[in-house]
Amino acid sequence: MPDLILVGRVAGAFGVKGEVRLTAYTADPMALVAYRDLQREDGSAGLTLSGGRPAKGGVVVRAREVETREQAEALRGLRLYIPRDRLPEPEADEFYVTDLVGLAVETPDGEPLGRVKDVRDFGAGDLLEIEPPTGPSWWLPFTRAAVPEVRIAERKVVAIKPDETE
Repeated sequence: MPDLILVGRVAGAFGVKGEVRLTAYTADPMALVAYRDLQREDGSAGLTLSGGRPAKGGVVVRAREVETREQAEALRGLRLYIPRDRLPEPEADEFYVTDLVGLAVETPDGEPLGRVKDVRDFGAGDLLEIEPPTGPSWWLPFTRAAVPEVRIAERKVVAIKPDETE
């Protein structure tokens, strides 16, 4: 199974004719319509989009598998993916946020801090969830001040400890 990238989720029904509201996790929400064939987490078919339009927080789409409002509502929460190879290669010094998950985290002096467990945006910008070798995970703002370097090729993130950024 190819690497799958989470690109959106079903937010519910829109109207009474079987349209589906999608929350987009892409920079351009209309990219979901362009990807057309969206998959489930296990790689099986999810939704086949036949058209759509921008809406607050995402897109409203028509999907081949959905004909009624009830069918659309039943899909609420369905996470939608595409194979990684369908994404364009990032430019030099760019990367996809998903590429950060699993990277080692260390200080500028090489002291290990853990690994990136997750990347989230709770509304005030991206945060890296850092899982240390022992103890509970902690959050680090994904800013240039807190994370001065991302070295994808080396599979590492250089970070400033939170108590050192104050």
